[in-house]
Amino acid sequence: MNPAEEYILDQSEPFKSIILHIRMVIERILPDVELKYKWNIPCFYIGKSPICYINASHKKQFVDLGFWNSAHLTKHLDKMVSEKRKVVKSLRYRALEEIDDSVLKEVFLEALSLKGKGFYKR
Repeated sequence: MNPAEEYILDQSEPFKSIILHIRMVIERILPDVELKYKWNIPCFYIGKSPICYINASHKKQFVDLGFWNSAHLTKHLDKMVSEKRKVVKSLRYRALEEIDDSVLKEVFLEALSLKGKGFYKR
């Protein structure tokens, strides 16, 4: 088992269910996406390009789905959090029932289309 999968399976509930659901939605959208373990968290890559990461914050009680090219994102910004971060925006979930698969899909597909863009908007 790779370290990213271990990270996911070692999570307590509700974090594990939330992360597994996000992973399932992403892999259904893009079966070729690769789950890697970078910076001690699971990250989704297409080739050498990172698209998003998943981080379970046990202290603050949420799962963060962060997008690298979020400076360029335009969809569902009202549902994204940038709290104390200059560039990265994320979808944040505290319960499995909060996940809207259509929003997740639209944001992921937009992030995927921006994979060639830089981290910062210039």
